[in-house]
Amino acid sequence: MLKRAVCLLLIVLTIGLSGCVSKAGGLVPYNDSKDGYSFLYPNGWLETRVPGGPDILFHDLIEQSESVSVIISGLKSVNHLTEIGSAKDVGEKIKTNMIALPGTDREAKLVRAQQREANDKTYYLLEYVVNEANTSLRHDLLSITDSNDRLYALSISTLDQRWDKVKDMFYNMASSFAVK
Repeated sequence: MLKRAVCLLLIVLTIGLSGCVSKAGGLVPYNDSKDGYSFLYPNGWLETRVPGGPDILFHDLIEQSESVSVIISGLKSVNHLTEIGSAKDVGEKIKTNMIALPGTDREAKLVRAQQREANDKTYYLLEYVVNEANTSLRHDLLSITDSNDRLYALSISTLDQRWDKVKDMFYNMASSFAVK
């Protein structure tokens, strides 16, 4: 009788607790079939549309400083990002042209640059520490690639003091970014 009660309790707990766990640590898919990209983002983040802003933006309701967005723009000086050079070269160019534009009060340091190949595309994973006057230090993580003469950039951002808590999840999000 006791064995049966223990078995029943274990079954109930297993079934009940398995519903609390989602794949990829609470990340859910976003798919933009019109622009041909997809990525994972945290369950519960709110989608926000900004006129003239990124193609898509999600932010955390609790930690409002955390966000993920996709920016699509035309390639201007090259046909493919690989023409710029190594992952570090691409990271420095992105820093100068997107993250810390000359003449602004933003400074950025490229702290990590990686390159990966997936589905016949080259993706660059770029991590920056960003300092903007009168604001807290931030971490920005970008996954970028090009397709059909367009630059696709997935940008994930948080405050520096939260980075250690969320960096693994953010790297999973960045690694999930795929462009058709």
